Amino acid sequence: MQVSDILRVKGGTLFTVAPDTSLLEAARTMGQHDVGSLVVMDGGQLAGMLTFREVIRALAAGDGADLRVASMMQRAPVHCTPDTTVDALRRLMLESHTRYLPVMDGFTLLGVISFHDVARAVVEEQDFENRMLKAYIRDWPQDDAQHQPAAT
Repeated sequence: MQVSDILRVKGGTLFTVAPDTSLLEAARTMGQHDVGSLVVMDGGQLAGMLTFREVIRALAAGDGADLRVASMMQRAPVHCTPDTTVDALRRLMLESHTRYLPVMDGFTLLGVISFHDVARAVVEEQDFENRMLKAYIRDWPQDDAQHQPAAT
């Protein structure tokens, strides 16, 4: 399975903010849409990522209301491509301690993959494989079992 498969199922809805957006407004957007990250776009290009981690850090420091997204966003975030395999994606997310990864095709942003998206895709793939194996075992031809040599 590849990242492109997850994006196809997930859909392409993206929530974005500009770097000069207030952190408070960005937090409101995240809460309103129940998302844990926002893509920061500047001039049609990916400028960074803002996640709930940065928002919480700013609020804990006591200065979140006066900050702009640009001062807290992750610049040049770790990203993947649509051809990245799910195994490589999981490894990348774990090694970089990243819960949200932009999916880039060159300079074009295709979407954002979350750790939750990856977990859901893996569970659905395993469920499908289990159903197929159970169906295969249930439909096992009787003749094959009878022609097997007896165990000694």
